[in-house]
Amino acid sequence: MLPSILKRFLHRAYTLLLKPVYMVYEKKLMHTIKKYSLPKHIAIIPDGNRRWANTVGLPSTMGHEYGYRKMKEVLKWLDELGIRIVTIYAMSYENCIKRSDDERNHLFELIYKGLTELIEESEKRNIKINVIGRFELIPDYLKSIAYMANEKTKGNDDRIINIALCYGGRQEIVDAIKKLVEDMSLGIINKDEISEDVVSRYMYMGKDVPYPDPDLVIRTSGEIRISNFLLWNSAYSELYFCEAFWPEFRKIDLLRAIRSYQARERRFGS
Repeated sequence: MLPSILKRFLHRAYTLLLKPVYMVYEKKLMHTIKKYSLPKHIAIIPDGNRRWANTVGLPSTMGHEYGYRKMKEVLKWLDELGIRIVTIYAMSYENCIKRSDDERNHLFELIYKGLTELIEESEKRNIKINVIGRFELIPDYLKSIAYMANEKTKGNDDRIINIALCYGGRQEIVDAIKKLVEDMSLGIINKDEISEDVVSRYMYMGKDVPYPDPDLVIRTSGEIRISNFLLWNSAYSELYFCEAFWPEFRKIDLLRAIRSYQARERRFGS
């Protein structure tokens, strides 16, 4: 087994060695994707922080730190590309109930930090922040800033960033059914009015203004599954699975995902 410091050195050296090649390839990819229509809404499952940390000899908490930095970088790339709507799987329902207290609290602190920065940026950039999920599973300090982000930015519309926190696709559908049944009991809606569009309005992202479903869902770390993410909204999304762990996700990986999306014929179930 290589010592941790040697692992990190070799990883860094390898990255620097290939950097000039990546720069040329990145320009070529950028030129290619700009010829075609870009997705309007991209959803991301940023997986692999802990496994990446293990490969370079770092503690798992540092994997999440690097993952946080990578998310800021990727959001910048998406902004530069003009992608108006982004949905991030920040923390799953399962992780919120199964991870250790120490790891869960560390993730909550990182998300709090990220929301604080996003709120500040939203004032300058007209960004709408929409935090969705099971808020009863998060600590009060994080719940407060999540509500603040939703309320303070609800009138913004230049860019939309949805953050799925303690979120589960099955749980979202259950919550939607409960609200729909409640409204039926109150006479607000009857069963003959129920359609896909109506049900969509009961989903977390459809509370205020219905958003277009994700055109493209990207998952990192080589896992080929969606892990209870946007089960309703991603019914017709194009899926792209990237081998890279999230902290090592590169701009060329994002551009490849978009190029793959552009090469597909979207049939929406037909």
